Amino acid sequence: MINSLLSLGAKEALTIVNSMLFLFGGVAAFIIGMNMMGQNLETAAGKSMRRLMAKATKNRFLGVATGAAVTAIVTSSSATTVMIVGFVNVGLMTLSQAVSVIMGANIGTTVTAFMAAISTSGAEFQVTALFAFVAFVGVLMMITAKKDKIKRIGAIFQGLGLIFIGMNVMSASMSSMLADPEIESSVISLFIAIGGEGGTPNWWQIIVLFLLGAALTGLVQSSSAITAIVISLASSGLISLPIAMFIILGTNVGTCVTALFSSLGTSVNAKRTAIVHLLFNIIGSFIFIIPLAFTSGYIADFLNSFIPSISWQIALFHMAFNLFTTAILLPFIKYLVNLACLIVPEKKNASGIPDDYEVLDKRLLKTPAIAVGQARKEILHMGGEAYQNYKRALNMLLTGDMSEKEKFAQTEKHINDYNSYISSFLVKLSLEDLAETDEKKVSSFYHVTSDIERIGDYAENIVEYAEKMLENKAQFSDHAKAEIREMDGHISKLYRYVESAFSEIDLKYTADIEREEQATDDMCGRMQDAHLRRMTEGSCSAEAGAVYLQLAINMERIGDHMHNIANSVKSYAHK
Repeated sequence: MINSLLSLGAKEALTIVNSMLFLFGGVAAFIIGMNMMGQNLETAAGKSMRRLMAKATKNRFLGVATGAAVTAIVTSSSATTVMIVGFVNVGLMTLSQAVSVIMGANIGTTVTAFMAAISTSGAEFQVTALFAFVAFVGVLMMITAKKDKIKRIGAIFQGLGLIFIGMNVMSASMSSMLADPEIESSVISLFIAIGGEGGTPNWWQIIVLFLLGAALTGLVQSSSAITAIVISLASSGLISLPIAMFIILGTNVGTCVTALFSSLGTSVNAKRTAIVHLLFNIIGSFIFIIPLAFTSGYIADFLNSFIPSISWQIALFHMAFNLFTTAILLPFIKYLVNLACLIVPEKKNASGIPDDYEVLDKRLLKTPAIAVGQARKEILHMGGEAYQNYKRALNMLLTGDMSEKEKFAQTEKHINDYNSYISSFLVKLSLEDLAETDEKKVSSFYHVTSDIERIGDYAENIVEYAEKMLENKAQFSDHAKAEIREMDGHISKLYRYVESAFSEIDLKYTADIEREEQATDDMCGRMQDAHLRRMTEGSCSAEAGAVYLQLAINMERIGDHMHNIANSVKSYAHK
């Protein structure tokens, strides 16, 4: 078999080299097309994907449907699984919820097998020709369009067209090579050696085919690409359906490599998510591989009786495998999770909760729309900490109780560190391909984090005023305390309205925000007038009066920064 290949002449050898180069070029076009279409669909469907992920938390059946839908959109189960590992790592999804979504992802990835089957169709009017024209239309849209939305649709068209063009190039390269009878004879003898006489492999050949599929998929990190190659080889008559079946089983295990690499350096539960993905595919493969070893030839004969195209037979087998594996293992999610927990045990003293500075996982950058939502969530958390610190500072000033000073200092440091951390993530996020609305959000988030950090700084000033009051043994009058509390009431209401407007991206709170912000301005003026009156009357000490006046200005500026945060929403909220 090897000797027959070595005995080929220079002309045949050159034909094989040229065909293999075209094959690799077709794989490249296929993968580029998948990535281009998937990334742009993902960006365009960002909000829908967030809603789908939210539904995944309801029950396991919705989780499966969500995984299948998202993977069909991004055309890659590896991308979906990496995404899920990131979600578990930052606490957006529990391990049990992630398992059902992963099962659905395996079903969703079969879409590309059907696309490959369509591209190798022997119809007089080739579907590939139509999609090649679609790619050309996409190029025209990219060149002529001014709106980002139209350009994104053009990129989706280009990606879709490239998938079919890549498949056509792969198939054509095999057909061109086999046009030479000597090459055809030698190559067929090679595949007979690998897959067995008549295309029915024995046990050691099954193991070789399975490992070949797993290794190639792990190397390329795309089960869709290897499946497309298998379909091209089969449609050219080089491999039989049984051979294709065992390679396909191997690709399902090989695709786990991407998620395993992605889980390095993540939380314990994120690592377990990658392990569950591996367990699901290994168990599913072994459930199928044993009966297939005895029945693959009969299954091939059965499918041939009503589906003449081997490309469609492979696509249907790929889907059937994932559907049946999901149906069999779905009731056993709890046991899969328990097994993953045994394989990846809890670290000693580990809480299982991600550290504060791991919540904006870089894996989220693969899904920019969701990354934007998570950044908003963390900014809200940062804003809550700044507000709580302001309340601590004011309490210290009014009561003279400095017991929370250390807690205040820790939180202030955390706010400053958080500001740097979120800003760094936003820089990385801004480099991704964002939808127009998300670009506006990210741009506004820089200013929001700065406003929150400034609120923390003004709270720090208030603590310094409290220390001065204790040092000078000064006290505010009852009237002064009442005015401070009135001002604090307006700031507290303003914070609640601003927090709601920012979290809900809703302008319905605008009137309330404007009213309370104006109230803080008016109150600052009244406090200054009251201060001058008390100083004239001699009812206020110089030390307490100086602090009171500075406090009024600081509280009014805190209101201004809250108002800035509310205004940032106007740049992207729907009116």
